[in-house]
Amino acid sequence: MPVKKVQSSRQRRGSPEATKLKVKSEKKVTKPVTAKTSGLSVPVYSLTGRAAGTMILPKEIFGQEVNKKLLSQAMRVYLTNRTGHYGSTKKRGEVRGSTAKIYRQKGMGRARHGAITAPIFVGGGIAFGPKPRKTILNLPKKIRRAALISALSSKMTDKNISGISGLEKATGKTKEVANFLEKMAGKEKKIKSALIVTEDKKDNLVRAVRNIENVAILPANLINAYEILKHDKLIITKEAVGILRK
Repeated sequence: MPVKKVQSSRQRRGSPEATKLKVKSEKKVTKPVTAKTSGLSVPVYSLTGRAAGTMILPKEIFGQEVNKKLLSQAMRVYLTNRTGHYGSTKKRGEVRGSTAKIYRQKGMGRARHGAITAPIFVGGGIAFGPKPRKTILNLPKKIRRAALISALSSKMTDKNISGISGLEKATGKTKEVANFLEKMAGKEKKIKSALIVTEDKKDNLVRAVRNIENVAILPANLINAYEILKHDKLIITKEAVGILRK
């Protein structure tokens, strides 16, 4: 019988079929490289309402995931602190009236009563009535910052952020700001509400905005999640974005 030749493992590795398999395994799959954008772009308008280019907003502030539970908690704190509890009623010990027992305890066929100032009688004290009180809730600094970032990111998701330039040329007239908002609205015809965020307090703009309904202006260091979510449109300057980054 003819003896079959058995190839050794070294001979198999050196065979052309083995070398082809080795070359295929060594080939690396190259993925297309995409350029990562470090920011988000929004349109910028001049004070006259004309387009003035675009502005890049930092992704770590305007591009984060929106935490709705955190925003709900922040809204409750801000609204509670804005509400005052000034209602006041008098208890039975504070109303004016006799404290003597109005009739004897037994033999009258009526219920037992003491002073006429009891809450059951007209003119008596109020049971469980409101009293002036202070209800102040606090948010830790980190939670306030996180809520602010969530609010800004939600505005960016809804595409309700625009930039503004040339505020140093503002004359302080209401008509100037009203025309700017009208031109910026475009096809929307009217902006329901807007918040203008500047790098610092600008008295001329405050004077121009105070006669326009549902439009407010605040410096960047005073804005919070409540003010941002309260307004439909957010208009911000380039310098204010730099302050928010700090």
